[in-house]
Amino acid sequence: MEFFAQQFINGLTLGSIYGLIALGYTMVFGIIGMVNFAHGDVFMLSSFIALIFFLILTTWLGLTSVALVFLIVLILAMVLTALWGWAIERVAYRPLRGSFRLAPLISAIGVSIFLSNFVQVVQGARNKPVPPLVRDVIVLYQNEQYTVTLSYKQAIIMTTTALLLAGFWYLVQRTPFGRAQRACEQDRRMAALLGINVDRTISLTFVLGAALAAVAGTLYLLYYGVVSFSDGFVPGVKAFTAAVLGGIGSLPGAVLGGLIIGLIETFWSAYFSIEYKDVAAFLILIVVLIFKPSGILGRPEVEKV
Repeated sequence: MEFFAQQFINGLTLGSIYGLIALGYTMVFGIIGMVNFAHGDVFMLSSFIALIFFLILTTWLGLTSVALVFLIVLILAMVLTALWGWAIERVAYRPLRGSFRLAPLISAIGVSIFLSNFVQVVQGARNKPVPPLVRDVIVLYQNEQYTVTLSYKQAIIMTTTALLLAGFWYLVQRTPFGRAQRACEQDRRMAALLGINVDRTISLTFVLGAALAAVAGTLYLLYYGVVSFSDGFVPGVKAFTAAVLGGIGSLPGAVLGGLIIGLIETFWSAYFSIEYKDVAAFLILIVVLIFKPSGILGRPEVEKV
């Protein structure tokens, strides 16, 4: 049971990172019905931005306060990544919004390849490590054979995910911007006729999705302590899988799907074979979609006639 409890904590931590990335996927898909396949590489780019600012603050400026450094890095990473998200939407997606449906998808794949190669050229192909920010752990249970711990960085990751989910749910459900998002999701043409600035709403949605990716990238760097230019693909695919599993278009569903994927991977790696953890995650996705095609918390689409 002690081993199970420790793996459960590890799975929740990994799933929280997947859930944060999945929130960006589901927000963009919910409003314009497009899968932003460049979102995983935006997440990777934000990790490098966080790494650069962390080294500047600690090595060049000599800041030693962990909380202050983490807060500054998180804010700067969110701002710069949000600017990248705005630029990507403006350059790569907005001109193709009225085109045939595959055009934005092809553009998204092109942006993904561009970001991956851009970071590889600028930062190099080697893994970039960072000194650990947080080392302390909380001992939850201890006996002669095993110790169950919760590290501070795991607590930060899970708490941040819960707070952001609550904040964005409130934003979508209780604010004028959220009402504009839901109106654009239902019918963009009618929303424009009612006075909603559709282009601005979509741009802000991309900005918010990129900011969420920045939070996930910063927490990923905090947790693993290393980042590579290729780190956008696999977490991006896993997060997209989490969004589909939970019900793409549903914010709670995105986080729930991320937690499920994280737990499946962690338990499969702990009790079976680590080589087949991805197979187990995608197998669960297939089984769920067979019985519930819209995902766990997704709503069935209604055809307009």
